[in-house]
Amino acid sequence: MKVVSWNVNGIRACVKKGFNDFFEQIEADIFCVQEIKCQEGQIELPFEGYEHYWNYAEKKGYSGTAVFTKQRPLSVQYGLNGKDSEMEGRVLTLEFEEFYLVNCYTPNSQRDLARLSYRLKWEDEMLAHLTELDAQKPVIYCGDLNVAHEEIDICNVKSNYDNSGFTKEERAKMTRLLDSGFIDTFRYLHPDQEGAYTWWSYMRDVRARNIGWRIDYLLISNRLQSALQTSEIHAEILGSDHCPISAEFVFE
Repeated sequence: MKVVSWNVNGIRACVKKGFNDFFEQIEADIFCVQEIKCQEGQIELPFEGYEHYWNYAEKKGYSGTAVFTKQRPLSVQYGLNGKDSEMEGRVLTLEFEEFYLVNCYTPNSQRDLARLSYRLKWEDEMLAHLTELDAQKPVIYCGDLNVAHEEIDICNVKSNYDNSGFTKEERAKMTRLLDSGFIDTFRYLHPDQEGAYTWWSYMRDVRARNIGWRIDYLLISNRLQSALQTSEIHAEILGSDHCPISAEFVFE
């Protein structure tokens, strides 16, 4: 089973830059997207054989998530902790026979850290959500989590200390999540790989010089470790300021 995650930074714009081609090429069983920036009825995608689930933000042209899956889920939840609704459309939870799939677009704490306290509260709510799910069956948690966890996950370490996405508070929340029973699939399989990034600024030549951050993740419950086969970053795929990531699993 193959799971793909991609922050498309506006799915309508990304479709014009090759999204559909990559979708067909990668042949995912579950394809998760974040930051769709659209409302219901604003786009039609020709993906036959897939169920489509969308969580739109109330604000137009902002945030939002979607999941395309070959297998129909047993249940779908929009938002966190049973609320089944949220203003910014950041979370989709799909229940399957063997696991839960959580697709997430984590709030950015903003350049001046004006939203850091909100972000940290969000992290607490997400941990509670994941812990509750994990008590029932294993979890695959993916998306743009808006944090570079370790120094190896960011190009310019010194100049970014305590900047949004690399504050000690945000990084500590990721450490806590992993310590609670989750695996960072990419770092588990590629523990020492440097220069492995998933986001680059649109500033001139930044992506060409690979001045990036790894802020997109596929995390799994510890007990899915034996099922994990691959975890890859598709840095060659353009169309967004993020690139897609993927992981493959074999369930016995």
